[in-house]
Amino acid sequence: MPKDEYQSRDFRVVGTRPIRPDGIDKVTGKARYGADISAPGMLWGAILRSPHAHARIKGIDTSKARAMKGVKAVITRADFTHQPEDADMADILDNCMAGDKARYDGHAVAAVAATSKSIARAALAAIEVDYEVLPHVTDVDEAMKPSAPVVETGRQQENVPEGYSENVTGRSQYGHGDPESGFEKADLIVERSFKTAATHQGYIEPHACLATLGSDGQGDLWVCTQGHYMVRNVCAGVLGLDAGQLRVTASEIGGGFGGKTHVWMEPTALMLARKSGKPVKLVMSRDEVFRATGPTASSSVDVKIGMTKDGTITGATASYRLQAGAYPGGIAFLSAMCGFAPYDLENVRTEGFEVMTNRPKAAAYRAPGAPMGAYPVESVIDELCQKLDLDPLETRLKNAAREGTKSSYGPTYPAIGLEATLNAAKSHPHWSAPLGPNQGRGVACGFWFNFGGDTCVSLMVNPDGTVSLSEGNPDIGGSRASMTMMAAEELGVPLDQVRTIIADTASLGQNEVTDGSRVTFAVGLATIKAARHAIQIMKERAAMTWGIDPEAVDWRDGAAHPAGPNAGKFPPMTIKEIAAIASNTGGPIAGHHEVNAEGAGVSFATHMVDTEVDPETGAVKVLRYTVFQDAGKAVHPDYVEGQFQGGAAQGIGWAINEEYIYGDDGRLQNAGFLDYRIPVASDLPMIEPVILEIPNPGHPYGVRGVGETSIVPPLAAIANSVSRAAGVRLTSLPMSPPKVLAALKAE
Repeated sequence: MPKDEYQSRDFRVVGTRPIRPDGIDKVTGKARYGADISAPGMLWGAILRSPHAHARIKGIDTSKARAMKGVKAVITRADFTHQPEDADMADILDNCMAGDKARYDGHAVAAVAATSKSIARAALAAIEVDYEVLPHVTDVDEAMKPSAPVVETGRQQENVPEGYSENVTGRSQYGHGDPESGFEKADLIVERSFKTAATHQGYIEPHACLATLGSDGQGDLWVCTQGHYMVRNVCAGVLGLDAGQLRVTASEIGGGFGGKTHVWMEPTALMLARKSGKPVKLVMSRDEVFRATGPTASSSVDVKIGMTKDGTITGATASYRLQAGAYPGGIAFLSAMCGFAPYDLENVRTEGFEVMTNRPKAAAYRAPGAPMGAYPVESVIDELCQKLDLDPLETRLKNAAREGTKSSYGPTYPAIGLEATLNAAKSHPHWSAPLGPNQGRGVACGFWFNFGGDTCVSLMVNPDGTVSLSEGNPDIGGSRASMTMMAAEELGVPLDQVRTIIADTASLGQNEVTDGSRVTFAVGLATIKAARHAIQIMKERAAMTWGIDPEAVDWRDGAAHPAGPNAGKFPPMTIKEIAAIASNTGGPIAGHHEVNAEGAGVSFATHMVDTEVDPETGAVKVLRYTVFQDAGKAVHPDYVEGQFQGGAAQGIGWAINEEYIYGDDGRLQNAGFLDYRIPVASDLPMIEPVILEIPNPGHPYGVRGVGETSIVPPLAAIANSVSRAAGVRLTSLPMSPPKVLAALKAE
């Protein structure tokens, strides 16, 4: 059996709950985040941003700013002389520094570097920009109309049908069977339209970086990011640098959730450093984070589902329209793939439309597109269950995807855990708990693909037998703990003998971004294989010492052993003993593994929530919340439970409170956490996590990613709960008190 396939085993370290390795540094303030690094002679950068949603830049006068004492560099788009041939890179450049026009409120148009923050701010105020204000559009449905203002011409793909504006840049389609024939077999058909608002990921740490770039093209970048290799590659592509000349180091990260998987200002910092000849630090204000970086997309969705009286889904269609912000590309195709993924359907069709608007370029938010995919589907299923007087869990079990099911987006599933999550929900005390007046219980299922991708790991056995592990993915969810545990498990050494660090881009090969729930799976796989590589070397060293063949040596409990009586009666050689003589047996001992990891294993979850609606104010209170999710194998259960709870908490905010509010002028009206309200502790119940372990056949330990799936069901589960509590179906998120009260009064 190949070693990257699941093998059942008893674990010694994996599955336990050790103290997190980064905890002390973080609670004592020792950990260094993006804004914590400084350099001798450092300058402070600042960026001038457009006050208009859409405007042609007729001219920029920077002469007054350049003449100010303490100002060492002023740049505009004219300073970015390299024009990338790749369209995506060209879009990133234009997003970092506007060219002929500003495309959204907050779009960067100029930047300065000065000896102090106050001088930098004053220099921005001295820059004069001549704008020609253009018509704008911020709503996705309005942007699709033929009469809508066009954000950029010439970007529409051939797969977009006629009748839409040029803002519609792409269309994707998935499914199988004949939904129309399925609808004919249904006893009841429900067809509804839904809307979700753009929401912020809620990370506390703003974007920050420190850049140096010499005239020789060599540079360094310290940055808070979910992927420093991505930052290196993008900055090199945008600025016309050799990737190997730019070293990027990832700081500790104060939250990301997908919002730090893009480049927003790093090329600007590098250009200021090049022009000034000094290190330059850029730190975004909270206002800038909201106005100029990517939230998740807002959506508009039409769903139609037919069902028989016994609960069988006979036909299903969905059309997803997601605004991608001011540039082409988007995540509607992911919504279209994820919406019906939990179900075994004979007739299903989905489509996704990517739509440009005068908003910041949309970014990921945990499982990008999947919450918007699940919310309308799960809502209509719940409504069908209500109207047909069916049990919502039993109905989902009846239609649930299982091993061998052809998914709605194409592939056939291997062993999956959806049915287990539904059965766990059905048998949990929460399901049978009584409800009071104005209270409702909602359930919903969710799906995420999970990814693998390029991964590189090095594991060094030090001369004293301790182990140093280097990985290339910023730790945003406990990956250092998980990698340390898997390395200790495989090597058979105590956990405290292994230390994991996040290496810079000059120290390891290419690593994909920390996203898509890929790290524990992919980096864990590479860590296990790197440990096995090191074990093979140590077995060879022991064999050399004993004078026997390496095949006659076993490794267990952190030591080399003769494989049997015929191999000789040698005492075990521990990792410490082998390391101590390494210089005499061939030199340093290190295991490496590089892989484009496949077999990530899809993930499913079922969420259950109770809410109470105040009939006088429309306010929603979340009373109880339980998460049932398949983790494959929970490497560190505390972290896994935290991921379950965190996704649910963010989903609660998305469903009830959070939204980007744009005025008629196209400007963001709530660019800060005072007016953009994320849930606080008093808004949340204790969220109960229930870990299920259906091993992923594509990982030696059965691991599946868990970070994305937990945010997929909450929108629908809460909407179903609130709709049942209020006695009226709500179809627009967030379900803020004014919306709920209006729905109650309309009834």
